[in-house]
Amino acid sequence: MLAALTGMSLSAAAGLNAYIPFLVVALVARFTDYIVLPVGYEWIESNWAIGIGSVLLVAELVLDKVPAVDTVNDTIQTFIRPSMGGLIFAASTAASELDQSTWMQENPWVSVVLGVVIAGLVHTGKMAARPVINIGTAGTGAPVVSTVEDGASFGLSVLALIAPVLAAIAVLLLGWLLVWMWLRVRRWRRTRRDPAATLT
Repeated sequence: MLAALTGMSLSAAAGLNAYIPFLVVALVARFTDYIVLPVGYEWIESNWAIGIGSVLLVAELVLDKVPAVDTVNDTIQTFIRPSMGGLIFAASTAASELDQSTWMQENPWVSVVLGVVIAGLVHTGKMAARPVINIGTAGTGAPVVSTVEDGASFGLSVLALIAPVLAAIAVLLLGWLLVWMWLRVRRWRRTRRDPAATLT
């Protein structure tokens, strides 16, 4: 069960920034014995995977803070973030050092699907909110919000490994925040189309 909570939290972190949880898992597996990646996932801690992940992270950190460019980046990341969520969920639940859940190890497809869905939902919320923030703040909110998202992704990734239950609670709070933002975005769009709607 703890491995599932860890995977869920890492997937949510990937929905905010695909490369932060990937690199956290890769570096922890590479330099400690806390995570022992099973056969089929050991490439995650290789030099080339860490190197490519680091380069992509730097690009993401820069592009995501530029208004308008961040929207293009989010569109491209629509394919990457959910995929990374599925990969990280599957890798973390398959790592026997995190949990002895044989059911999750015998049904790896469940981990992949859950990871894709969780990362996809978080990414969708982020992608829907960002243009509204950019318009509402004349672009000045993009670097601030992006930095908060990066911090949340890193915090969730670390918390997922050391305190999965707390990380799961944080994911639920993140989900609530995304729903609240989605409702605000809907209301904002409605009032732009019909200013009289603010009176209802």
